[in-house]
Amino acid sequence: MSHVRIGTSGWSYPTGRGTWNGVFYPASPGGGARGRGRFDELAFYAEHFDTVEINSTFYRVPTVEVTRSWARRTPRDFEFAAKLFQKFTHPAMFAKTAGSEAPATPADVREFQAALDPLASSGKLGPLLAQFPPSFTREAASLDYLDWLLRSFRGYQVAVELRHRSWSDGLAQTLDLLNAHGAAWVQIDEPKFRFSIRQDFLPNVTTFYYMRLHGRNAAAWWEHEAAEDRYNYLYSAGELAPFAEAAEGARRLVRKLYLYMNNHFEAKAVANAVMLKHQLGEPVTGTYPETFLERFPDLRAVVPQPPGLPI
Repeated sequence: MSHVRIGTSGWSYPTGRGTWNGVFYPASPGGGARGRGRFDELAFYAEHFDTVEINSTFYRVPTVEVTRSWARRTPRDFEFAAKLFQKFTHPAMFAKTAGSEAPATPADVREFQAALDPLASSGKLGPLLAQFPPSFTREAASLDYLDWLLRSFRGYQVAVELRHRSWSDGLAQTLDLLNAHGAAWVQIDEPKFRFSIRQDFLPNVTTFYYMRLHGRNAAAWWEHEAAEDRYNYLYSAGELAPFAEAAEGARRLVRKLYLYMNNHFEAKAVANAVMLKHQLGEPVTGTYPETFLERFPDLRAVVPQPPGLPI
């Protein structure tokens, strides 16, 4: 049976209506947590999960000092999945932010690889996530670019998230390209629209499997006051069950599974990651604050009880 790693997309959400502070973390995490001085969100998170997907690497290439700190603050067997910098997957967004329309280059690849070296050298770097927008459709230029990107990051595990239906309509061509590079096709759940990709949740390579669950808040997916609103969704146990079944089947076919919850609003991703671990028979570790259990009371029967309290 393959090793399964379950976590969330990101670990720090300190602002906005969907903050994790006051739910999973202290309301004011400025200091005094468990003898560590300032509250360490990553260290606390790592007491509960053995993997996390780094979202911040999409917005900026981290410094070596930052990634070295991430490696130092997590247990030896912890793994980070890192989302590729937006210049690689969202050139229009990068151009708007940076004021430059320059395409990604081998120098950009080397810069990103160097930034992640502390994680790689410590054995804590899992897959790289290439998340493309719905506007990235299957056409000759896109196929050529994806081929270049995967060749540029050869030697790394790369998971590719494609959202437009043209990729699943051209299933054979898509699989041929991904399989040729040993890249995992990310299996996703999100609100479905006419142009949304269709998937069967089966692995396409035997090395690793990658799943992301974004929630199903269709009403706020395209129109919302804040970007975080689209991720305001809590999966029920029944809604998670098919994904647990898919993962159970995949774990018999691949070496390692990475399952991430991206419905991060108000730590709902944490709650659903715990539920998914429980459904897959994976150990639920760490202690959970009362604020979290008050928000998600069904998990009281799942999470470890503090010493001295009745089960």
